[in-house]
Amino acid sequence: MTVKEIAKELNLKFYTCEDVAHRKEAHGCYIGDLLSFAMSKVEMNNVWITIQTNLNIVAVATLSEAACIIITDGCVPDKLTIDKANEQEMIILGGEISAYEAAVKLAQLGI
Repeated sequence: MTVKEIAKELNLKFYTCEDVAHRKEAHGCYIGDLLSFAMSKVEMNNVWITIQTNLNIVAVATLSEAACIIITDGCVPDKLTIDKANEQEMIILGGEISAYEAAVKLAQLGI
């Protein structure tokens, strides 16, 4: 399933890179807010669910080759994070959805 389809199904807002979301496939998911854990657990093409919004999420997701980052619970990335994610073509999505709700919906979609 593409990140574009995931965003639509979960009713998420694009903070970055909506224009490339149709060509990014997602397989698997990791939920976690501790960056050092995420760095070792997020796998290639995973959806990473977190409440973290700082610049370091872009570095972790890029190094892990994540399909996208979903920021939950209404948390919003700052301009510096958005700018860096756009530069790295890392998709950041977000919304009021909880991490649990996002994970359940992703599981229902076969992610």
